Amino acid sequence: MSNPVIIGNATLYLGDCREILPTLPKVDAVITDPPYGMSFRSNFRAEQHARIANDDDVGLLVWACSIPATHSRYVFCRWDNLRDGVPHPKSCVTWVKNNWSMGDLEHEHARQTEIAMFWPGPDHSWPGKRPTDVVRAPRTGNGDHPTEKPVYLMEQFIGWTRGVVVDPFMGSGTTGVACVNLGREFVGIEIEPKYFDIACRRIEDAQRQGRLIA
Repeated sequence: MSNPVIIGNATLYLGDCREILPTLPKVDAVITDPPYGMSFRSNFRAEQHARIANDDDVGLLVWACSIPATHSRYVFCRWDNLRDGVPHPKSCVTWVKNNWSMGDLEHEHARQTEIAMFWPGPDHSWPGKRPTDVVRAPRTGNGDHPTEKPVYLMEQFIGWTRGVVVDPFMGSGTTGVACVNLGREFVGIEIEPKYFDIACRRIEDAQRQGRLIA
């Protein structure tokens, strides 16, 4: 594990989250997009991303769903991961995108959604009014990461939480950027040096822009 990079209220670690997370103080809120066991790699990009580390089974997804968090946990997955031994969520939030994936063109509805499982922690309460379980947000072009989430989407999730936001599978740092935009403290962990460097750059850029949403 390397020394953390501190950027404003963001603390970023390069390394294996299973080794780093136990060394950190208590976790308030987890918002993360772990490997789903998809072995995902888009075939529709001229410039190919590398395959996602540890995406050959659902072990890290199951692990992420059980991280102790005092306020709440939101863990992204596919709908069929609900049968993969994850703890039964309190509810699922559906992200509705502005386009759809290819999938099985003959025998499957075109996928236009992803879900995030939700578990309240022992200190959970809604910061504002009770949110619905649907968020509409245009997807990104996945320019920085093969499963990159929109900043707007992550801002919605962060707004439902309290305390420090932790993302053990930080990827290209979208959750960190959203935390900077909202003035929230963030801890991110990423195992791949390439994506860690991208996350640092994006969070630094967001910090310089200084956008704060009340």
